[in-house]
Amino acid sequence: MDEEGDNNKGRMWDLDQKFDKPMDEEAGKLRNMSTEKNTSALMLLRLAFQSLGVVYGDLGTSPLYVFYNTFPDKIEDPEDVVGALSLIIYSLTLVALLKYVLVVCKANDNGQGGTFALYSLLCRHANIKVIPNQHRTDEKLTTYSRSTFHEKSFAGKTKRWLEKDIYKKHALLVLVLVGTCNVIGDGILTPAISVLSASGGIKVDHPRINNVVVLVVAVALLVALFSMQHYGTDKVSWLFAPVVLLWFLAVAGIGTYNIWKYDTSVLKAFLPVYIWRYFKRRRKDGWISLGGIMLSITVIVIGTEALFADLAFFPVAAVQLAFTVVVFPCLLLAYAGQAAYLIKNRDNVDEAFYRSIPVSAWGLQCIADGIYWPVFGIATAAAIVASQATISATFSIIKQALAHGCFPRVKIVHTSKKYLGQIYIPDINWILMVLCIVVTAGFKNQSQIANAYGTAVVFVMLVTTLLMTLIMILVWRSHWSLVVLFTSLSLVVECTFISAVLVKIDLGGWIPLVIAAAFLVTMYAWHYGTTKRYEFEMHVKVSMAWLLGLGPSLGLVRVPGTGLVYTELSSGVPHIFSHFITNLPAIHSVVVFVCVKYLPVYTVPEEERFLVKRIGPKNFHLFRCVARYGYRDLHRKDDDFEKKLFDNLFSFVRVESMMEGCSESDESSWHEQQSEQSGDSLTDNEGNMNTMASDIETACVDSAVPVATEMDELEFLNKCREAGVVHILGNTEVRARRDAGICKKITIDYVYAFLRKICRENSVIFNVPRESLLSVGQVIYV
Repeated sequence: MDEEGDNNKGRMWDLDQKFDKPMDEEAGKLRNMSTEKNTSALMLLRLAFQSLGVVYGDLGTSPLYVFYNTFPDKIEDPEDVVGALSLIIYSLTLVALLKYVLVVCKANDNGQGGTFALYSLLCRHANIKVIPNQHRTDEKLTTYSRSTFHEKSFAGKTKRWLEKDIYKKHALLVLVLVGTCNVIGDGILTPAISVLSASGGIKVDHPRINNVVVLVVAVALLVALFSMQHYGTDKVSWLFAPVVLLWFLAVAGIGTYNIWKYDTSVLKAFLPVYIWRYFKRRRKDGWISLGGIMLSITVIVIGTEALFADLAFFPVAAVQLAFTVVVFPCLLLAYAGQAAYLIKNRDNVDEAFYRSIPVSAWGLQCIADGIYWPVFGIATAAAIVASQATISATFSIIKQALAHGCFPRVKIVHTSKKYLGQIYIPDINWILMVLCIVVTAGFKNQSQIANAYGTAVVFVMLVTTLLMTLIMILVWRSHWSLVVLFTSLSLVVECTFISAVLVKIDLGGWIPLVIAAAFLVTMYAWHYGTTKRYEFEMHVKVSMAWLLGLGPSLGLVRVPGTGLVYTELSSGVPHIFSHFITNLPAIHSVVVFVCVKYLPVYTVPEEERFLVKRIGPKNFHLFRCVARYGYRDLHRKDDDFEKKLFDNLFSFVRVESMMEGCSESDESSWHEQQSEQSGDSLTDNEGNMNTMASDIETACVDSAVPVATEMDELEFLNKCREAGVVHILGNTEVRARRDAGICKKITIDYVYAFLRKICRENSVIFNVPRESLLSVGQVIYV
């Protein structure tokens, strides 16, 4: 009996493989072999200029608050200023320039940077994704690039070590989420500290103004900033780069003047010996002051994440050029100028930047009096640009998390028809605004906000280092000595900063930890529930052989119309469909199983998005359509998902019918012709299929192509479409089993259930009309 049962299972498996084959052939036909275009020198300069306003806006505002947070009490010895300047210089050089600009920026996913981009790169080079919805057909995508390595190499051993245990995959995902959640926390703290620091300049020219007035001005700017987000930045983004460039030139000019006027000997800070003397003299206070020093490099960390929210594609060379030619030298001059001023004016550390603005220059008092307020205006504008960059980056990061199944479905508004990366998330925007105002009004001074800011950024730096270690091993296949050198040096610097920041936990550093913890619980609970639901669907999916065994009518009455059955599975029959046909005596004449899935690539070209195949014999009228998206792709309101699906379905039927009419030799010659023309780019998928159909028709001119059969099926599909299209979606309620642990019950029955109630439905995301929606409810226990 056991042998007979095994034989039956074997026959069922054979039938499944026969009637539900992978889409390798379909994927190969759609591959668009595009070549990367080289960037001219003039275009590189233009992109480097534009990147100033996107990536480095917040880095330019750091001179507003670094020295005050390094010396929150007072400056006891002028040599301490030189030591602090030396620390700033080498922090910018080692961390910002060498690590982030020259190394980390190269670890980008086709121009996209940040934790999720690095995670996507790793997912393509190792099977570490927790939800196993990838297939080898996805590897044929143009944008699915990865390197190969020998299994016995160090990279191969590392790959097997990561893939061996599921807990390692979960640990890596949690690491990515920790970095992402801290970046979201920075999206709250960056506007707070930048705007508050810029607004504080009012008191310098008007000392009698109360702190409450400065706070009100800062809050008003924040409310205006967040209220304007729904308009997008398309119309004003061209101002970002000029404003930031003007700001960098202003701080560099002020710094140069202060070095010349107050103390040129401050340039000795370029000698690292003054760092040793600084710690020797200040001891514990010097070590704690590292939290303020770190603010000089924080935003290059966030700037890497802000590459997600770019206004156009910035090549790595453009980002590097902007930093080395403009940002780096201007910041060095700005900090050196402030240090020279503080050596002679140690009591003015609280507003060092504004007080260091020249009040008289070469005897031209009238000109100098007009300098202060223009600089104040530029500083405020630069603070707004810096805040805008981090807010946009936060929106994009939320979008990436959603695509990876790590965030509840929220409304995403595309604010620009020209630039793909410009999006707006209303719910997140108002949450950020409320939290930002609470932080600003609650702390009232930049010192505590700076403590919180540093805590958030230092954890992002640590996560980036750990991910970069894996990138160097698996993606770049660097020599182990280089990996050890990079990781060890980075960890030494970052752990030193962490030790200094953790001391200030009770002085405001706890705020980002609480914010990050709240987002981490939300994101991991959602991902955990989504994973469990997917595992259940995989476990209970119905055999395709069983479905085909019911006959062309599927054991039901086939009524006119088309049924689109949405599922997360790219093979097999979803459980909701078997549940549907078990409880209803009829089904549509044409059934299409629609699988929408996100892949670890930044985008899927339109011409490669849809994969269509037939399931079983023609008289069953069963099809499968897989719609693939990258983590930057959006479902826009003006996108007609249903129309695109049917266009691809009709094109598939035409191509399939023509292919059947070709002889093997004709088909072989056509494939050779296609291989020679594989470098040609295609505009859209329908055009792709039509071109393919035209080539086949030419190759089969002497063959007896069954045109009547093709036209009959196309006419049948059109009539079924006109009769009505019904979108069948599962409304699955997930519950924990009775024997589950308390943590699992809380996560599934309370946190995940609550998130599902408040998130958007899939029908809204795909713009499914309510009158065409059929929801199939079921309760599953995981």
